[in-house]
Amino acid sequence: MTYTPDPRIDAYIAGLPEWQQSICREVRELVHGVDPAVGETIKRSKYPYFVMDGNICALMGTKDHVNIFLYDGAIVPDPEGIITAGHDNKTARTVAVRQGEPINRRALGAMFKQIIANNRAGGWRKLKRDP
Repeated sequence: MTYTPDPRIDAYIAGLPEWQQSICREVRELVHGVDPAVGETIKRSKYPYFVMDGNICALMGTKDHVNIFLYDGAIVPDPEGIITAGHDNKTARTVAVRQGEPINRRALGAMFKQIIANNRAGGWRKLKRDP
């Protein structure tokens, strides 16, 4: 671990079922592995967000899956089809991971990398506005 974990995120993850904890920990390590300067925080009162010059992603455990919200303005390509919801959403799309399903680390990591690059370039709103 090369980042400073936010204890509020540790607490959020600890409150989930074990299989969801595993998914959240894997996503957390993946996003920090893409860029160690990624920060962690809690937004919307309780949800883990990973940020760098804007939102990258957020996590939310639900009854039967973990939602990974990708804050990309729907401009990051999804060549491997990992997006499961929010295809027409103008702010964020979702990757839902269910118990026993593997995370496509290569595809998700590539999307994180592009979201971070877009954030550093001014964010998806600016990039959509200035083609």
